[in-house]
Amino acid sequence: MLNYRHLYYFWIVVKEGGFARAAERLDMAVQTISAQVRELEKSIGRQLLKSAGRGVTMTEAGETAFNRAEQIFQLGEALLDEMRDGISKLAAHALLAPVLGTPSLRLLCHEGEPAQLLSELALHRLDLVLACQPAPPNADLRVVSQRLVGSPVDWYGPKAIIDKASRAGFPQCLADLPVLLPTGHGALRARLDRWFEAQGIRPRIVGEFEDSALMAVFAARGLGVFPLAELGAEDLSLLRGLRRLGRADGVVEEVHAIRSRRGQHHPLASQVVDATRV
Repeated sequence: MLNYRHLYYFWIVVKEGGFARAAERLDMAVQTISAQVRELEKSIGRQLLKSAGRGVTMTEAGETAFNRAEQIFQLGEALLDEMRDGISKLAAHALLAPVLGTPSLRLLCHEGEPAQLLSELALHRLDLVLACQPAPPNADLRVVSQRLVGSPVDWYGPKAIIDKASRAGFPQCLADLPVLLPTGHGALRARLDRWFEAQGIRPRIVGEFEDSALMAVFAARGLGVFPLAELGAEDLSLLRGLRRLGRADGVVEEVHAIRSRRGQHHPLASQVVDATRV
């Protein structure tokens, strides 16, 4: 069978333009990656790469293999994107704001895996689930989904760091700044990774966070610049010294409201949903 790890190394070598840059990206020795690619060529029975000056270029067979690898790994990234359901805490706070002033409100917020939360919702132990994608089709769950918002994403950072940004302008200056990112558990990270690749930027990542509010706190303390959906930006007023750097065009954080069919008319849940229509 085809060794997909070997194929992945070959794919990265081509995308990075050579073994040295691939080794840097993968944090591996050049010799190790080179040996893995040779194993791939041996298993396929065709030469995939050949020397070209100080770098490498693809053979005809290599171009065919790369095109297939591109399809395979893009599909894999899309699968991961579809399976991630975390939304930023600041966005969640902004969406719940319309009901926070309700007299005698008792707000219980839970965070967990999508399957667990949807099961709790179906059993009427929760009134509302906020996720970055709709609930998967499943007649047994008896839930309904509604897209609430697609919020554009901006970059922020402390004044001291932003003032040192290169004159290359945004977003190219991100290549020279320390960058904070959400972890791979959230769909936003996959979208940002693709955005960086499209912009030709290799960010210097100094921190990864599951909690957007915690990421903002570390940024305000001078650790780096970070992305945040416009929806949650109002809460940044609680942190001094943060400035907007620019917008990641084409990147949005989606939020979907998921409710049980029997409980979809819960007054406070309906108020949260209706507030996004204004």
